[in-house]
Amino acid sequence: MRIHGFNKTTLLDYPGHVAATVFTGGCNFRCPFCHNGELVLKPESQPLIPEEEVLAHLKKRRGVLEGVCITGGEPTLQPDLADFIKKLKELGYLVKLDTNGYHSKVLLRLLSEGLLDYVAMDIKASPENYAKAAGCPGLDFSRIEESIGILKNCHIPYEFRTTVVQGLHTVSEFAAIGRLLEGSRAYYLQSFRKDENVIQAGFEAFPEDDMRRILEIVKSYIEEVQLRGIV
Repeated sequence: MRIHGFNKTTLLDYPGHVAATVFTGGCNFRCPFCHNGELVLKPESQPLIPEEEVLAHLKKRRGVLEGVCITGGEPTLQPDLADFIKKLKELGYLVKLDTNGYHSKVLLRLLSEGLLDYVAMDIKASPENYAKAAGCPGLDFSRIEESIGILKNCHIPYEFRTTVVQGLHTVSEFAAIGRLLEGSRAYYLQSFRKDENVIQAGFEAFPEDDMRRILEIVKSYIEEVQLRGIV
């Protein structure tokens, strides 16, 4: 598998577990607020880390690390993703997948084969605003809906999450997002952070008061809702 980044220890990327994080390159979305601009737009410009090197390190860290988070870019673009996860499972690791959910059939296959222990799916915006937020005119929203349904009916922990961006989102559209995700187990609202690597500059975070208003809007639809990135 094409690995362009490897965080050897994280306490943040896999809830409740000490983990390592693997970054894949390339993405089918072009979210203007994305912090991994180089990894998305020019993965070939980033160092390529041999899969064997990553697996060798993980083998040595068994008993210290509990899980591996696979993120990107968009991991489901990798043709050998399932094979790589099988190698992680053979080492005894829990596996968390971060995904935009557009490749719903890949997600279903990984879940059906018992290869995933946790899934975090990004929800970019309300249905009407989705293509703009994902940077993909002509996006087929039914594929997003399919992945949402797959996760709602799966038997492993999962979360949906939205990076909330002033200049891209409105407070009021989160009622539509709440209806879209109604009945879900967990939804996290992440405050946008400025970064020099974003694909498009000029966005801002919402004030804390607005973030808390959004929180109250979606609380009536979803079992667990929390804010991230708010001190």
